[in-house]
Amino acid sequence: MKKIFHLSSCNSCERVIDELKLKNKKFIFQDLKTEPITEQQLEELKDKAGSYEALFSKIARKYRALGLHEKVLSENEYKNFILKEYTFLKRPVILIKDSIFIGSSKNTLIETKKELI
Repeated sequence: MKKIFHLSSCNSCERVIDELKLKNKKFIFQDLKTEPITEQQLEELKDKAGSYEALFSKIARKYRALGLHEKVLSENEYKNFILKEYTFLKRPVILIKDSIFIGSSKNTLIETKKELI
């Protein structure tokens, strides 16, 4: 399976999609704003990523606004925040077969490109 969880309004997501030419590679696109992630999908991502924290965006505006940066969150809290608010999922999340790539860092893009070859 080739799938990407993204936001169409996210500049970083769009940059990654363009740079990796994902529109030409038969990916399934899930815009989190119009098609929220389900609990089952999130659990599958967690299984691949190793934790909900790995999927959680600590740069989301609401992270600081809610004072979460001052708390120690449990895995269950990370999960619940992601399910309640799409901005808490670190984006984009790219699935290629059994591999997962989270975020838009330079190293993540390099690893994703290797998998696409």
